[in-house]
Amino acid sequence: MANIKSAIKRAKTSEKQRQHNVALRSSMRTAIKKVVAASEAGDAEAANAAFKTAEPEIDSMVNKGLIHGNKASRTKSRLNKRIRAIGA
Repeated sequence: MANIKSAIKRAKTSEKQRQHNVALRSSMRTAIKKVVAASEAGDAEAANAAFKTAEPEIDSMVNKGLIHGNKASRTKSRLNKRIRAIGA
């Protein structure tokens, strides 16, 4: 544990921010899992609806700096590919 007052405050702030980031990342992963589950079930409409909610959430994580832009693009591309595979 830190001894200096500013370091103690920084440790508290960092932990609080870490918890916030964990929650955001978790909600993003849940949104992705909903798309995957709907696509595996073969429900194109539900998968499309889930993708429409997951896409802005993924973009939001990029803007917050939680994931890299390329990872977001890759994830969205893979999800979209799954959805198109159902319709085909």
